[in-house]
Amino acid sequence: MADEPRALRPASAVRARATSALQRLQPALAGHARASLGARDAAALLARVQRRFIDVYQALDEVYGATGDLDGLMADLLRLVADAAATRDDDLRVLDHRREIAPDWHLREEQVGYVCYADRFAGSLAEVADQLDYLSGLGVTYLHLMPLLRPRPSPNDGGYAVVDYRAVDPRLGDMTDLEQLAAALRGRGISLCIDLVVNHTAREHAWARRAAAGDPVYRDYYHVFGDRSLPDRYSATLPEVFPDTAPGSFTEVPGLGWVWTTFHDYQWDLNYANPRVFREMLDVMLFLANRGVEVLRLDAVPFLWKREGTACLNEPEVHSLLQASGGSSAAPRRRWSSRPRRSLAPTSWSATSGSTTGTARSASSRTTTSSW
Repeated sequence: MADEPRALRPASAVRARATSALQRLQPALAGHARASLGARDAAALLARVQRRFIDVYQALDEVYGATGDLDGLMADLLRLVADAAATRDDDLRVLDHRREIAPDWHLREEQVGYVCYADRFAGSLAEVADQLDYLSGLGVTYLHLMPLLRPRPSPNDGGYAVVDYRAVDPRLGDMTDLEQLAAALRGRGISLCIDLVVNHTAREHAWARRAAAGDPVYRDYYHVFGDRSLPDRYSATLPEVFPDTAPGSFTEVPGLGWVWTTFHDYQWDLNYANPRVFREMLDVMLFLANRGVEVLRLDAVPFLWKREGTACLNEPEVHSLLQASGGSSAAPRRRWSSRPRRSLAPTSWSATSGSTTGTARSASSRTTTSSW
């Protein structure tokens, strides 16, 4: 929530620092990767890291370089990636290699998308799997299932108030059902996309419950204020998303304070100025990638960064965070959402072997494409 964007440094200076950081971090990563992956797969992972490291470092430097231990953060993220790679199924590793050979797979003209709610389309995830002949007959190569991760009980903003990123809405099935569906789709040449809500959690999420219980570590996962002075200053320039049904952008939580709630009082905005939050969300992306999800549609992305005196929409740090999660500041894998609060995302360096979670997309009121 800094007052001004971090000043841009000369690109050559940041690249030099990134190169030096990679030299410092690579020996420990190599040892960790060899121990968990074996020599051959460790060498492949290190090659991917070397290719993406500078882009990721530069993006995170724009967000966290002035406030924390960037080397420590990068080392932690690299360990996450290596650990996820070690538990990745063989058929997903084969998919990773195919994606590396054809990194523009999602932009090809033969791609045909189908978007639906699992319950309205078939009833459950298992029943979606029963409809693959129908989807294949339509020529579908990309199935986007609308929010299916476990939400709070109603009201839950149509499923966008998530209680657990690692569980499926029990009305639709469980995580095993999702893995089996992803595998069945993959066997038909159909990529699975799901929604990932990155701006906020439900107030019943474990992080929020710990924050409300007084844990200072988790309190800093959210934007919490002791009184109304700062919220009032922010509110002077903030648009209201639901002015009729959920006016205002802050909610008083007894015993905690005023919590930033852009959408509804039960959706608490995450604090991406805290690098722990970025790490947590990367860990979630890797978990979902290892369940067989090939594309993540990132939700409410424009709201990720808060800056006083602005509308807190599409701030520069938002784009840096997305570039870091996608692994390349120049990756031409951007699509724009037709809804101003939603955003999309395919392949990333962080997807264990480099293929399945998200270069993130920004949001716009129109549908178009951008190569940044």
